[in-house]
Amino acid sequence: MKRLLMAALVLSLYAGGARADDKEAKEALKALQDFIGGWKGNGEPVKARPLSSELWSETIEWGWNFKSKEPTLVLKVEKGKHVKEGSLRFLPDKKVYQLTLVDAKGNKRDFEGEFKDNYLRLERTDPDTKEVQKITMNNAADGVRFIYLYEHKSAGKTLFVKDYKVQATKLGESLGKVEKQNECVVSGGKGTMAVTYKGETFYVCCSGCRDEFNANPEKYIKEFKAKKDK
Repeated sequence: MKRLLMAALVLSLYAGGARADDKEAKEALKALQDFIGGWKGNGEPVKARPLSSELWSETIEWGWNFKSKEPTLVLKVEKGKHVKEGSLRFLPDKKVYQLTLVDAKGNKRDFEGEFKDNYLRLERTDPDTKEVQKITMNNAADGVRFIYLYEHKSAGKTLFVKDYKVQATKLGESLGKVEKQNECVVSGGKGTMAVTYKGETFYVCCSGCRDEFNANPEKYIKEFKAKKDK
């Protein structure tokens, strides 16, 4: 009997810790809320006068994944020359962000790092070549621009070499004056898509939030209105 009670206590403590970790991870990912949405980007190698054949265009989409076991942002890239997709998490035990990136060839790599001064800087070390690879992401122009830069540093070297850069503009936006945005009823970010429930219209920031709202509309509406009343 004592052993059963002890097991129940351990499980309850573990569950409580997991909930705390999930809350911390979700709050950390909310700091990247401006990444959420669709983006039209142009990429080029970072060098003097790149050839037109070296330039490319790609469509980027960031969104929340509520079906994951832990809070996660997902990345999808259409027509990307280097990046195909990815998933971004926060690791509470290490206090770092982890980006699992899948390149255009299907290779999967994990990068880790911090979000500081509006820049998400993530690195990994290739286990074979010992090359350090870095990807830096940030928003600009009041959230209308999304930029990511890829660099590498060969083993034994001290300086990073810039490989390529993608600069994107949020779909439906321009670099002119940014109007006040609607708030996502699920995540609290910028609402760009309308959803309705019992005649009321609300807004969500991505397809993940749209699906989550449709699955639990009364829950999110109640929380949304309670927050607005404060």
